[in-house]
Amino acid sequence: MNSNQYMAFDLGAGSGRAIAGTYSNGKVSLQEISRFSSEMINVLGHYHWDIYRLYDLLKDSLKTVALKSDFKPVSIGIDTWGVDYGLLAEDGSILEIPYAYRDSRTDGAMEEFFKLIPREKVYRLTGIQFMQLNTLFQLYAAKRDNLSIMKLATDLLFIPDLLNYLFTGKKTSEFTFATTSQLFNPAKMAWEVELFDALGISMSIMQKIVMPGTSIGELAGNVCQETGINGIPVIAVALHDTGSAIAAVPAEGKNWAYLSSGTWSLMGIELDKPLISEKTMALNFTNEGGVEGTFRFLKNITGMWLLQQSKKEWASKKDYSYEDLVEMAKNQKPFRCFVDSDARELMNPSNMPDEIRSYCKKTGQYVPQSEGEIVRCIFDSLALKYRNVLDQLKQVSPFPIEKLYVIGGGSKNQFLCQLTANALGITVVAGPAEATALGNIMVQAMAMGHVKSLSQIREVIRNSVDCVTYYPEESSIWENAYIDYLAALNH
Repeated sequence: MNSNQYMAFDLGAGSGRAIAGTYSNGKVSLQEISRFSSEMINVLGHYHWDIYRLYDLLKDSLKTVALKSDFKPVSIGIDTWGVDYGLLAEDGSILEIPYAYRDSRTDGAMEEFFKLIPREKVYRLTGIQFMQLNTLFQLYAAKRDNLSIMKLATDLLFIPDLLNYLFTGKKTSEFTFATTSQLFNPAKMAWEVELFDALGISMSIMQKIVMPGTSIGELAGNVCQETGINGIPVIAVALHDTGSAIAAVPAEGKNWAYLSSGTWSLMGIELDKPLISEKTMALNFTNEGGVEGTFRFLKNITGMWLLQQSKKEWASKKDYSYEDLVEMAKNQKPFRCFVDSDARELMNPSNMPDEIRSYCKKTGQYVPQSEGEIVRCIFDSLALKYRNVLDQLKQVSPFPIEKLYVIGGGSKNQFLCQLTANALGITVVAGPAEATALGNIMVQAMAMGHVKSLSQIREVIRNSVDCVTYYPEESSIWENAYIDYLAALNH
């Protein structure tokens, strides 16, 4: 048995994967074991996550691994999207299937909560970007709506902590994920009691916070019996998928930013301590935890969600591949229209292409008709959104930003990577696409003593992956397009 083999479960808000990782001779290699859907489900008009189905899918992957003679993992780690949670009753059972962050129950919740604690104070306490989907506002909505489960809940577990609980029976809360909730005070490195008092919720429902690389406990006996996997430890990796992804940025030195590109695009820099000020609040930046106690100073940007939902809408008449859509976009005239990917009406519309057309019409722009025009609108808008956020980052960064690392699935989109380099006017390095799984696996390797530090993790990644470098082109054209983009958004 190779003692440097690990199992990563990477669950996104749409699809999930089980990845086998092997670390050997200073390099890490990956093998996909399974891939599955992890989409929200609509139950009586509300969006939820089917946590039991996800649990079964992870166990099915472990059954597959148990049959492999050449892969025997020494640990497993789970990462997922942020902010969502489940509640446990006193007997340890799960109270209702967890709500999904795109559910409309949080509409207006932020503004209502700010009547209890002013916006400025919430940011000063947490350093977290204001989004109605944050756990703080989800809990406020649950209390406001007098949900019966709130009266019965004795424990809150975030989604990956909940899956770890189902695997081990142990209740913990991992640092990188805890910080996404807007319930955590990074100055105190603890849950913020003032927020819980305002919510009218006992802080006793929260768990002890553990750092990435902590062993939570071994797989429970029933899981071992069902899957055929021995009682190996479950590691609290960077449970927030972006936390795992940023650990795998193949960078050296300090003067760089990252863009984790997937359903969400997360652009930011890595800092040793949070950056919380009136300026960062005005710009709505967030401070989320990272590996080795670092902080991901970043902004959440709606990313490939617009393309994913458009593709889904078109599938009824033609099931385009993503490669098809990119080629269609290349053949369209650029800069005809723009959307703000973070516009509220684009958060979860019933028909994304129609909503994009409606947005363009309302803002007095050309209204895209064909699929190719809509995809080109999305790509141009994303590249220019990244420019907008980079400009904001530069205003507050303690160091110059000379290079952007694009990681995640979006790094494989060569067309969008080149548009991004053009829009930003700096070098873009794309890869690895599997950053989240790589970060998950390498934090497991660190937990097992096979690597020693975050810097060594990044050295391993650099030795293991091939990246593609893009240089900015047509700078003056893109400067003019940026002016038009800002004008469209401020219409």
